[in-house]
Amino acid sequence: MSWFWRPTPDPVGAGQESVWNYPRTPLAQRVRRRAVLRHAGILIADTDDLVRMLEIGHPPTYYLPRAAFDANVLVNGKGQTWCEWKGVASYLDLVVPGADRLVSVGWWYPRPDPRYLELTDRVALYAEPLDCVTLDGERVTPQPGGFYGGWITPDVVGPFKGVPGSSWW
Repeated sequence: MSWFWRPTPDPVGAGQESVWNYPRTPLAQRVRRRAVLRHAGILIADTDDLVRMLEIGHPPTYYLPRAAFDANVLVNGKGQTWCEWKGVASYLDLVVPGADRLVSVGWWYPRPDPRYLELTDRVALYAEPLDCVTLDGERVTPQPGGFYGGWITPDVVGPFKGVPGSSWW
């Protein structure tokens, strides 16, 4: 018997995967999908060099190479958090001419845990505050809840951690 309550997974259609089939210990997976991020009329990043993190109950979190961003748009932010799997995350602010500074919109692992060296020099961003994030041309829906940074696309089904009442999933 499991120590946590698990919701009933949503039905999986053709070409979809359930986040409830993802592993508990996160899996880092290199993928060739195209991510395009825009804010305040400016292209922030456009790359097909991604690492997605898969963890049970969460839509994938995508990590983009730091080199995909203009050197001036990502600046060190305040604060750090600790992940039991990946290590200490440092936060990044997004600075785009003509727009308000987006505080702690991204994070990265300066020294990722040795199990996740694929994350070296990579950045994940919350989709919510950006004007538009697409993955393979499909608009991304942010993972609910504000804390998690997963990107929901038509090819993943939930329910997703972050919705009200999901803190014990």
